[in-house]
This record gives sequence, structure tokens and C-alpha cells, in this order.
Amino acid sequence: MDRDTGATAAAVGANTPERILQAAERLFSERGVDGVSLREITAAAGVNSAAAHYHFGSKDEVLKELFALRARPIAERRVELLGQLKYNRQGRPALEDVLRAFLWPGLEALNTPDGIAFSLLRARMAFEREEVRREVLAKAFDASSRLALEALAKALPRLPADELHWRFHFLLGAMVYTMASPGRIESITEGGLDTLDARAALEQLVRFAAAGFRAP
Repeated sequence: MDRDTGATAAAVGANTPERILQAAERLFSERGVDGVSLREITAAAGVNSAAAHYHFGSKDEVLKELFALRARPIAERRVELLGQLKYNRQGRPALEDVLRAFLWPGLEALNTPDGIAFSLLRARMAFEREEVRREVLAKAFDASSRLALEALAKALPRLPADELHWRFHFLLGAMVYTMASPGRIESITEGGLDTLDARAALEQLVRFAAAGFRAP
């Protein structure tokens, strides 16, 4: 093997995990996790099945690694923004500021090359096997979501905990749908709205959610 051929082979080997993850993300987002086999992932990635077993071990491990890769920047950004909240003399942050800190990182990610595919995958996770869904989503987002809940409780000290949790549940649904379905309302309104504007979507979602959280 000459030097150039050896270097090329090494580069291909180094890129194999990334190629597998990219192929998995595309297929998972299109067909769901249970609708895709590990063999189909490796075929789409242009690598052999042994490579996937070597680097990841199983399809579920591919999914976990993919979420760790894509979700970590979103969760870390949420923690950063929540840590920058300003509190008044009563120790309360502004409700809208808490909502922006929680929502913006996910919407912002839509502008990245892999953002749309990951958002579709995130939405599809609601329909996957419970044991996989719980583990993957909990590891990816529970810590930052709990921080957001704590901040919301401080912003709304008179709101009972069960009411807060229900409203946060509905917020998650609105957020995931907004991230996963860009273009849907454009079809309904025949082009009357542009949901691809992440900043505009953020402000509309914050306004909508704030009204819900403040409701009696």
C-alpha cells in the first residue's frame, strides 16, 4: 500500500462513525427509529455492517450517540441562557425571559445544517418504544428542562405545581411541533405566513406560552 492510499484509508476509517450517524439521522427522521434497520443505516452510509457493530454495537446505541451529539449543544445553550436570567428584588425572573431562554436554543438549531433532520427525529421520538424514548430524551434534556421548570416556578410563585407541570407539558408539545413542522401553516394559509424565521417564531411562541402560563 502506498502512502497516499494508506492516508485515504485512514481518513475513511476516521470518518466512518460520522457517516453512520449522518445516515442514521436522515433515515430515523424520515421513517422513525423502529422503521430502520442497522443494515439499512450502514448501506446508506456506504460502510459494512461490521463497522457499525464495532463503533456502536447496536442501533439503539447509534440513536443514543446521535442524540448526545445533536442535543448537547441545545441543552448547554439552555443552561447558559437560564443562568443569565435577571431577577427582581422578590427573586423573580420575567416569565418571557425564562421562556426565551428555554425555547431559543432549539429554534436556533434549525439554522444549522443538521437542524431540520434532528428536529424531525425529536418529534418522532414521541412514537418510539417507551424504554428507548425515556432513556434517550431524559439523558439529553431532563437537566436543562428541570432548570427551566425551577425558573418558571420562581416567575409564577402562586401557580400550583401541578398546573405548572401541565402547562410546561403543553409548552413542550408546541415547541416540538413548531420545530418539526416548518411549512405546514404555509400550506394551510397558502403562503400567508413564514415559519422559517426562527426569531419571529420564537416571539410568537413566547407570547402564546406566556398567556397560557398566566391563565387563571
